[in-house]
Amino acid sequence: MLDLDRLNFEKGGGLVTVVAQDANTGCVLMVAHADREALERTAATGEMHYRSRTRGLWHKGATSGNTQRVVSLSADCDGDAVLALVAPNGPACHTGQRSCFNAPEFSSGVLDQLDQTITSRAQSADGGQSYTRRLLDDRNLRLKKIGEEAAEFVLACADQDTHRAANEAADLWYHSLVALRAVGGSLRDVLAVLAQRARPHA
Repeated sequence: MLDLDRLNFEKGGGLVTVVAQDANTGCVLMVAHADREALERTAATGEMHYRSRTRGLWHKGATSGNTQRVVSLSADCDGDAVLALVAPNGPACHTGQRSCFNAPEFSSGVLDQLDQTITSRAQSADGGQSYTRRLLDDRNLRLKKIGEEAAEFVLACADQDTHRAANEAADLWYHSLVALRAVGGSLRDVLAVLAQRARPHA
């Protein structure tokens, strides 16, 4: 864990800059500040705490539920900034967006939203009427739909129909995420595998 004694709080008037980044996707979620107390609370609870000049010490997600579980904390070379790799539980931005930075490279946030919707349907007691809930409750139906969507995607690619292929890929991703949820998995598991595969081999 981060050695607070190596941080230069004086340089920022008692604060260091904190960059919160999704540990699985690499998406930069937000930039905030923290003092020693905030980082001590972060280390003690395992969830991100920040210090605002206007609102004081605050626990991210304390009221909204959009917490950030700490994966790792590391300081930069000058000791005046901290990179926080986190597992976000919902959007980071107060606008409801996944990230405070609206950049096209963060488009995987759409998949995050889809995965969260599937999770919500899975946990909802009154979600019995939704198509997602039907798939979650019916193993044969969801496996059949994956086969159908995969075949339609292959045909669209064989026909070199870009628009249809994109639509079929979206359908296949959706049904695959539902099936993954049904066996206890999630989008984060897939992203973790991809991230592992993307690392250069020693």
